[in-house]
Amino acid sequence: MTGWEVWVHAARPRTLWAGITPVIVGSSLAWRDHVFHAGVALAALIGAVAIQIGTNLANDYYDWKRGADTVHRIGPLRVTQAGLATPSQVRLAMWIVFGFAILDGAYLVWHAGWPILVAGLLSVAAGVLYTGGPFPIGYHGLGDLFVFLFFGVVAVCGTYYAMALQLTWTALWLSVPMGLLATAILVVNNLRDVDTDREAGKTTLAVRLGRTGTRWQFAILMLSITCVPGVLVSTGLCRAGVLLASAGMLASIPLLRTVFHRTDGPALNRALAGTARLQLIYGCLLAIGLQL
Repeated sequence: MTGWEVWVHAARPRTLWAGITPVIVGSSLAWRDHVFHAGVALAALIGAVAIQIGTNLANDYYDWKRGADTVHRIGPLRVTQAGLATPSQVRLAMWIVFGFAILDGAYLVWHAGWPILVAGLLSVAAGVLYTGGPFPIGYHGLGDLFVFLFFGVVAVCGTYYAMALQLTWTALWLSVPMGLLATAILVVNNLRDVDTDREAGKTTLAVRLGRTGTRWQFAILMLSITCVPGVLVSTGLCRAGVLLASAGMLASIPLLRTVFHRTDGPALNRALAGTARLQLIYGCLLAIGLQL
């Protein structure tokens, strides 16, 4: 790879749906509630993608710096570990992207005020501190919780609040499956890397639970995600259209088979990509169901 190909690869395009899909869901709810604002939705989308890319670059740099990415890595290629970019280049790119996210967020802050400022700064900080800083979140078994909070609750509720200037129980409930799906992506990633992470001293939740416990964690996440639309309907927060999302969870069946029966890197890499696609399918069906 040369030139832009290296940086496109470093951005990890296949992971970006974790940032895009919550914005789609939050925007759909805003449309349903007649508070949709196209400019805010676009800015939220750009900001979410920028924070996701910045986080990916931070992981690339800090995992290399801490020795978690070695020649034994079985996941997708990391540009720092592979020598495609120098550590200083990746670190500079990380700060440039996060800086762009902050500039983009200035419009959202101007439109919606200090709550968006707090959410944005915390999101950037979490992106860096996930693998960087004196107490890297991802190295101490807290990654799953932070992914749920920032790619679920903060992303969906922040998008909705930026348009409606208030929060609702519906927004909070819709953020739950988005956060759980983002967490499921991380679970597959950590299941794949459990051996190399343990050797590198990276104590993810998967390392703590072991392979069997991590597989059951993934299954529980899939079941919980399937049930949330039913809760929304039964509580009267949404109409039956959102049950479309539960039907979309049929796509999780082959993922469960892979997670429970395979240990090789290529198979789990495919499951990782499949879980990201599942998040997109679920989120789009949820967004459509909100309008029915």
